[in-house]
Amino acid sequence: MAIGVYFNPAAMTAAQYDEIITELEAVGAGSPAGRLYHACFGSRDKLQVFDIWESPQDFDKFGETLMPILQKIGIDAGEPMIEPVHNLIRG
Repeated sequence: MAIGVYFNPAAMTAAQYDEIITELEAVGAGSPAGRLYHACFGSRDKLQVFDIWESPQDFDKFGETLMPILQKIGIDAGEPMIEPVHNLIRG
């Protein structure tokens, strides 16, 4: 079952987000298995993230890599909102 995951950190700047992406790519997790969709949006000083994952297990596995990177950069991602995906239209 696919899930949608929404993160709304208290504060995440564009520079911090870009650093997270660089760190993920450096450890081979820039395009993790099971992630179907990724969007980062908001103002440059208050970004949010929305992903769609093939399964909760894929998301949990990615979290093992992501969370230490967020901690290193000083991002408190808070508790994500996770919901089942009813439909996904591409394009």
